[in-house]
Amino acid sequence: MTTTMTSGQGNSDVVPGRYWHHLDDGRIQCDVCPRYCKLGEGQRGLCFVRARQNDQVVLTTWGRSSGFCIDPVEKKPLNHFLPGSPVLSFGTAGCNLTCKFCQNHEISKARQMDAVGSLATPDMIVQTAQQWGCSAVAFTYNDPVIFLEYAVDVAKACRAAGIKTIAVTAGYIGREARVEFFRHMDAANVDLKGFTEAFYHKLCSAHLEDVLETLVYLKRETGVWFELTNLVIPGENDGDDEFDAMTRWIMDHLGPDVPLHFSAFHPDWKMMDTPRTPAATLGRARDIALKNGLRYVYVGNVHDHAASSTYCHHCHTRLIGRDWYELSDWKLDEQGNCTECGTACAGVFASQPGQWGRKRQPVRLQASRNVAGNQR
Repeated sequence: MTTTMTSGQGNSDVVPGRYWHHLDDGRIQCDVCPRYCKLGEGQRGLCFVRARQNDQVVLTTWGRSSGFCIDPVEKKPLNHFLPGSPVLSFGTAGCNLTCKFCQNHEISKARQMDAVGSLATPDMIVQTAQQWGCSAVAFTYNDPVIFLEYAVDVAKACRAAGIKTIAVTAGYIGREARVEFFRHMDAANVDLKGFTEAFYHKLCSAHLEDVLETLVYLKRETGVWFELTNLVIPGENDGDDEFDAMTRWIMDHLGPDVPLHFSAFHPDWKMMDTPRTPAATLGRARDIALKNGLRYVYVGNVHDHAASSTYCHHCHTRLIGRDWYELSDWKLDEQGNCTECGTACAGVFASQPGQWGRKRQPVRLQASRNVAGNQR
């Protein structure tokens, strides 16, 4: 699917894109993701933010955001990456998937540049993160894969300032592009939306195998800390056989230490008639995952103190207690080991837990005299 560009949208936020090539028929193929949109002059890809201009692919939303908010890192969700710390979160517009259940569709399906009106250069983002004491900046709300050049520029500025970066992504990214993209990320939450090709084809217009390739790449080829989320949708991906197959695959290909979050669905966008996920379904999925050998399995979007907490896989001590996004128990030493038996807990931990809690703080970015023009 492609879209023809309209006039009057301006070019101040347009930068040359990477990962594309010319085709013999005169079109250009975008290679950032496995959708491989083939574009004539003036057309946009399905993601809407990557377009063909002047015989090249460009990103049309560099330095623009749909808004900023400081969240607990657990909301990404990441339970094993600097727990309790505040994260500066933002997104742009557009998406390279067509998920009928999208819970951020006002942003991910936006077709107007007004949705990304906030000026947000890399230095402005770094300064705001420092001002609020954020441990990391998270690319979220829509998939950062589609604004790769902007995300990488922000990540470089963050790394230079000692700030971590987090990608919240569906993992639907091309083989060459993912090398550069993840080289600049410190952590990721990858949304493994289902475990059948039929699910991805029907509800996301995508392919499961491409996502699995990304996960294996992350595990084998990078040092990125990553966790998985599976949104459990009644009647679509909530069968015991699918939970079993998925968690066996995770165990075999990624190992027992990759945290997995089973998250409850609520009716949204094009699936308003689908019921909410029963808590019992999430509990059943968690039991299957634990039985198959995964050590850190959580439930989300429901209030379940026990199934949201972290336990030592050796002595079963509650290492990190969670009540929604509030931390209670903390039984990890400064090296991230269980204080009861000394067993290591997989993850990236500070010597003490953060104290941000469940607060959600919208923020506005302010340009300073150190921010001059386009920092590309």
